[in-house]
Amino acid sequence: MAISFRKSSGEESGGDIAPATGRNGELQRGLSGRHLNFIAIGGAIGTGFFIGSGAALAKAGPVGCLIAFVFVGTILWTVMVSLSEMATYLPTAGAFSAYATRFVDPSLGFALGWLYWFSWAITFALSLTAAGLTIQYWNADFNIGIIIAIFWVVFTAVNFLPVRIYGELEMWLSSLKVITIVGWAIFAICMASGTGQEGRLAFKYWTDPGPFAEHLVPGNTGKFVGFWAVLIQASLSYQGAELVGVGAGEARNPRKTVPRAILTTFWGILIMFVSCIFLLGLVVPANDPALLSESSNASASPLVIAATRAGVKALPDIINAVLLTAVLSAANSNVYSGSRTLVALADEGQAPRIFTRTDARGIPWASVCLTSAVGLLAFLNLSAAGGRVFNWLLNISGVAGLITWAGTCWSFLGFRRAALAQGLSRETDLPYRSPWQPWTAYYGIFFCSLITLTQGFTVFMRWSTSDFFGAYISLILFVLLWAGHKAVYRSPMVDPREADIVKGRIDYSRDPMGMGI
Repeated sequence: MAISFRKSSGEESGGDIAPATGRNGELQRGLSGRHLNFIAIGGAIGTGFFIGSGAALAKAGPVGCLIAFVFVGTILWTVMVSLSEMATYLPTAGAFSAYATRFVDPSLGFALGWLYWFSWAITFALSLTAAGLTIQYWNADFNIGIIIAIFWVVFTAVNFLPVRIYGELEMWLSSLKVITIVGWAIFAICMASGTGQEGRLAFKYWTDPGPFAEHLVPGNTGKFVGFWAVLIQASLSYQGAELVGVGAGEARNPRKTVPRAILTTFWGILIMFVSCIFLLGLVVPANDPALLSESSNASASPLVIAATRAGVKALPDIINAVLLTAVLSAANSNVYSGSRTLVALADEGQAPRIFTRTDARGIPWASVCLTSAVGLLAFLNLSAAGGRVFNWLLNISGVAGLITWAGTCWSFLGFRRAALAQGLSRETDLPYRSPWQPWTAYYGIFFCSLITLTQGFTVFMRWSTSDFFGAYISLILFVLLWAGHKAVYRSPMVDPREADIVKGRIDYSRDPMGMGI
């Protein structure tokens, strides 16, 4: 299907107020700040955190793991504040590709948008599969195909509900995960204080087996390798926090709700992740063999491992139920974020125009349908050969978030140059100003790029051609998308003096609540 560039709607209409209700690409501003918070939390806190944090502890040890999560949190902060400044001034659905297209390079926006869309669409398939595996914890003979089919129908239907109802549902699903994390943190504090069958733990495991673990190779080199491996894993755990920016185009009064939601989401996720990693290192030793389990249900969760060591027998079923909630919440966010990214691509002329179409309630039905359809790839898991193909596809989603983070910081630098070139004052014209710019954005670009390039470093220590392409397929796809678009359209880099800083802007003097009227 041919893709062509078109004149922006801001140029066509000559206006600067973003429409928010109606048909033909007009989304409704029905999301409040708390909805944006929980959409991002729903995307970020999933099985990767509830189960994957155990492997992180085993690779790096309690202190190495904690430092890695804190450090990646600083990288996420640079992305979130840069995104906040742009999304507050220009609240656009599926913002990442739109900002890159308008402020840096149309080819960059094309590559970022399609890679980001596919990563969330294929993650929807992963979430459906994970739901089946989680339910099999209670009944191993249950047909996973039935679970995939049921939840595919349910969450496709949910994403056709008005966005306000979708936001409420996501808020309640995500709230259960937050409550679980808080409850487990209280349990871990009690366990470290001596209420478990092992007695008072305090910082016992920081001494034996030690603060850092060796990974793949012995000595200090092995400790650094473990730290770096967890650095990569931590970045993947945090991904989804940026989804708060995807919903900016459907937020009520974005001038207030967007920056507040972005910063609240960042601090909430950072505090929950870092606190849990810290407490996990207190109550579970890094050399516990259960941490390296390859299971996908509650038996592999470090939360359950800690409870088992404390002598609590009833917790696995509870944790598995929470894991199911986490998976379903993630599935809900996957379709939403993927569909809005597709809307942004179509709105910038980088996808067929049909994907901007909405129904009377403002639902982008074509984008939801295509995103949801990719979730049917979950049925590949019903055969062994299909499962191998499915795992390769999932590798694309792993690094796509890091590439998006780097692209967001780069887009901010382009936005900053355009604002200066066109006489926009950061002090008087911007509703929100991110601190310490442009150094904040440079910091984010550097470390996101470094982690992206090195995330498959273990392949070079123990070479495997299959593992190499598995680790770097997303980066290869991104380069191919960018280079292919550049070769076909030969689009130049955006001139800051001509960058579109009008389309999507809300004139608060005429529309104080930012409803797009």
